Amino acid sequence: MPDNPVTLPQLLEWKKIQRKITALTAYDFLTARALDNAGIDLVLVGDSLAMVALGHDTTLPVTLDEMLHHTRAVGRALKRALLIGDMPFMSYQASVEQAVTHAGRFLKEAGAKAVKLEGGAQVSAQVQAITTAGIPVMGHLGLTPQSVHQLGGYKVQGKNYLDARRIKADAHKLQKAGAFALVLEAIPADLAEEITAELDIPTIGIGAGAKCDGQILVTQDMLGMNPDFVPKFVKPFADLGHQMEQGLRRYVEEVRSETFPETRHTYSTESNSLKSVAQKKTG
Repeated sequence: MPDNPVTLPQLLEWKKIQRKITALTAYDFLTARALDNAGIDLVLVGDSLAMVALGHDTTLPVTLDEMLHHTRAVGRALKRALLIGDMPFMSYQASVEQAVTHAGRFLKEAGAKAVKLEGGAQVSAQVQAITTAGIPVMGHLGLTPQSVHQLGGYKVQGKNYLDARRIKADAHKLQKAGAFALVLEAIPADLAEEITAELDIPTIGIGAGAKCDGQILVTQDMLGMNPDFVPKFVKPFADLGHQMEQGLRRYVEEVRSETFPETRHTYSTESNSLKSVAQKKTG
């Protein structure tokens, strides 16, 4: 019997009792079903799908409609994990009203239970308005990929005193605005530990050390599906990229050598089946 669905109050309780929260990304039904069956607590349909699933160089090109499409697919698979939809670039920055409307679409049209958005003080008004509308919000601080050009690339954040204090202040502002959790990406472990200790809401780390209340990775990264891209904070828990390539090469070889399909993979016509039965009877 599957566990009951993960709830927001449960996440707060897990923080209190120091029960670590597990989170991964998903962009399709089958991956989401595997995550759910494995007991993952939070499933994020991240805007990283722009790079992982759609082949873009950054997360910026993915559209709101594309995010909703993939969130719907993932939601069909989940029975226990909490589904979070990632608000893409320019779906919440322009105005508070736009942010609320677009966040609402994730719940109303895609079945998400919450949304995630990037930024600190500059989006605290959006976070407050979205949560006031009854839509749970997960924040995201540190390395925020939607600001990659402003940050000058995918670099560790909060390494100097002023940047660290700003990130810490932003964390408190997002909590005050109503965020139920924060993703802390690519910041020093001691800073993440300090923020985690001061906040009442859970922190979910990605490249932020072991003292966060939980961890998240891109599923394809942690399964070793892209061996050419392994960030420092990623541990491959499998080698699916190599296994996939081996399987594909075997398929090519067997098709070309006519060893696949075998008889057991082949249907016979009804007349041949009847003829075979007749021959057995007369024999």
